[in-house]
Amino acid sequence: MRGIPNALTLLRVLLIPVFLYYTFSPQGSIAIALIIFAVASFTDFLDGYLARRMKVISNFGKLMDPLADKLLVLSALAGLTWLPPFRLHIAIFCVILVRELAITILREIYKKKGIIVPADKLGKIKTLMQMSGIIAAYALWAWHDPIPSELITIIAIWFWLVAGITLSSGLNYLIGVKLPREES
Repeated sequence: MRGIPNALTLLRVLLIPVFLYYTFSPQGSIAIALIIFAVASFTDFLDGYLARRMKVISNFGKLMDPLADKLLVLSALAGLTWLPPFRLHIAIFCVILVRELAITILREIYKKKGIIVPADKLGKIKTLMQMSGIIAAYALWAWHDPIPSELITIIAIWFWLVAGITLSSGLNYLIGVKLPREES
């Protein structure tokens, strides 16, 4: 029972290449990609819930859970950026990629110094906006052909807002870290 949260994280990692196949392959299906993304997103919620409820914390989970989340979101954004019908501006993808890389690296550096920085509300809003935007865009992509240009514009505006929140949450993370004072 105690291994279920890690098994769900591992499942999420294993679903990412399958998601990418259904998104990018000519034989793929965006509807199936959407279902895979939704299942993988649910495993993120479920493994966190179970880990807290069972009071199970593992080094694997601490490392792989956030990495799996970032890879899943970046994989979905790659589809929205490089494939029609959305072709989001590359700057959106780059802002989210750089923020996630920078914060992941900083978390590891802080952890080695014994500094734990919990997720804040802005980070949770960022994640909610990313996930809901991705699900909405993939749902439109799967079930509307063609997608009205107004909806494509709304999705683009949404993801510019997501990029802004992502950048803000990254800056908030940097500002909010209280480093211990060095003794001279």
